[in-house]
Amino acid sequence: MLIAQVTDLHLQADPAHPNLARLVRVLEHLLSLQARPDLLVLSGDLADDGAPESYRHLQAALARWPGPVRLALGNHDSRAHFLDVFGAAHADGGFVQGRTALDGLQVIVLDSLEEGRHGGAFCEARAQWLCQVVQDSAGAPLLVFLHHPPVDVGLPWIDPGPRQAWIARLDAALQGANLAGICSGHVHLGGVFSWFGRRVATCPSSSSDLSLAFAPMGATQPDGRPLVEQGEPAFALHRWDGSGLASIFGRCPQRVLAHWTAATQPMVAAMLDEKSTPPGCA
Repeated sequence: MLIAQVTDLHLQADPAHPNLARLVRVLEHLLSLQARPDLLVLSGDLADDGAPESYRHLQAALARWPGPVRLALGNHDSRAHFLDVFGAAHADGGFVQGRTALDGLQVIVLDSLEEGRHGGAFCEARAQWLCQVVQDSAGAPLLVFLHHPPVDVGLPWIDPGPRQAWIARLDAALQGANLAGICSGHVHLGGVFSWFGRRVATCPSSSSDLSLAFAPMGATQPDGRPLVEQGEPAFALHRWDGSGLASIFGRCPQRVLAHWTAATQPMVAAMLDEKSTPPGCA
């Protein structure tokens, strides 16, 4: 089973803003894949301005997606405006959260938005909801999506830092879960991190990248370092084989350099044949 993750769309009310065209490129690329993803998860900062028009642009763009879609909210989103457009089907207990059973895997979407705050949040009500989900799962594997990663990634202005109560609450709610992984956005970069022995994967953004500047920062001492840059629109693919999760980070290609044709057949056939032929030193 293949799950596509797109994050940090940062759509704006103006339909001419380039982030909408970048999202459409990602969706078209994902639909062209062989094989096509079974599920699409958008993991927050769907809108940059939280405007109802931004969510309507997203709704129209998603109309071309033929399969199921799950959505999470990020710090740039408006929960009320999102629900006005997408409706209560994406909500449970007053938050944009839910679970979907897919091929033996429970896909859980969490709401880490606290409006007015850049960083994450996970209140007691959300923690109780997740505790119930873990209990009801009866040991089935869980794959969790949320916007904010509960772990430092090395970028000082993005990292949540230690002693965040919401992270401790999330940790406690996941105790006893058969966790396949945690997939987040917010960082605009692809990476894999360890959090109390759990695997956390951050997804690259369809809109922009954060710059790789790991040096410490002083809040009152701007040093001119780059913060945000832009490459081709990006996404993640998470492949579940029934026993484990593999994650690949991809970008929309500028051009394809090789195809599976008669010209590449000898090389590809040899590589496929090697799967059944052990090396001489085996």
